[in-house]
Amino acid sequence: MLPQFETPFELKFLNETGVFEGYASVFGVTDSVNDRILPGAFSASLKNFAADDRLPPLLWQHDPRQPIGVWREMREDEHGLYVKGELFVADIPRAREAYRLLRENVVTGLSIGYRARDSHRDDASGARILTQLDLVEISMVTFPANDMARVKRVKSALQAGAVPTQKEFEALLRDAGMSRKQAKGFIAQGYKSLAQRDACAGEDDTAALLQGLADTIRKLT
Repeated sequence: MLPQFETPFELKFLNETGVFEGYASVFGVTDSVNDRILPGAFSASLKNFAADDRLPPLLWQHDPRQPIGVWREMREDEHGLYVKGELFVADIPRAREAYRLLRENVVTGLSIGYRARDSHRDDASGARILTQLDLVEISMVTFPANDMARVKRVKSALQAGAVPTQKEFEALLRDAGMSRKQAKGFIAQGYKSLAQRDACAGEDDTAALLQGLADTIRKLT
């Protein structure tokens, strides 16, 4: 079985039925098995795909027997591995199911199957740092291993006039520097809860967290 690296799916639906775009991998994020991918890790693999005029398969739950579409675009940027895919909703029943689950936020992640070509161990954190990968496939998965905070989906929702989900707002709070416990407490009872839970940490720490939140929210406007 190939090693896998999973990430929450940061996506945007396009006008065409079955077409979506987002990030299959986010740089600098440590996953549940303590792996972290650095910028440039996909560059050689993407160059090889370009030379062969193809891209890796789009699978359902890492099952090689269930391709459900095709990747139309794939590239690295400063954030991660950008992908644009098309699910074959008119021809493959599983693709229609996947697209509906995707739109209803039931399927929430992408996972890459890869072979590590170059890596090293970070002495401070113990994480395996992946610097060069052979990308084999990218799958839609139900349970992404990494629950890293993401601002992009919250920003998209706000710009569209929608209200972010509780999970998305929690991600925004964590991006601003709050712990998971602090973010959940803030959502449940607001600033009063945060101040009570973190009184032992001191007012300066709480103020710094709220300042970070304010700075992050300002970036969304």
